[in-house]
Amino acid sequence: MTDFDPEKFDEKYVHYFEELEEAYSNAYNQLHGRYDSEVLRAIDRQVLSESEPFYEGDGAFRVELPDDVRDRVGAVADHEQFEPVLEELVDRIERELRQIFEFDADE
Repeated sequence: MTDFDPEKFDEKYVHYFEELEEAYSNAYNQLHGRYDSEVLRAIDRQVLSESEPFYEGDGAFRVELPDDVRDRVGAVADHEQFEPVLEELVDRIERELRQIFEFDADE
């Protein structure tokens, strides 16, 4: 169990770095093998590496993506799986953060 302090989340990379890494890694691993690996890898390395998780309150997290998402991945942005993979990864990261910090005990 990881004790969560909303005020410490302002300095998340100091206080919760391991938990953030775990959430991102778990989300990636859940989609690995289900989608085109080139799309998944490009999103992970070029977009999610520059994303920013925020605590919204009441157990809710939000992952903010960089502005130039499509430019970052180049031609991969035209792949039919790009949008669904990006959306699902963000949803899963937010869900993983809720679980890691025990806001969703039943999931």
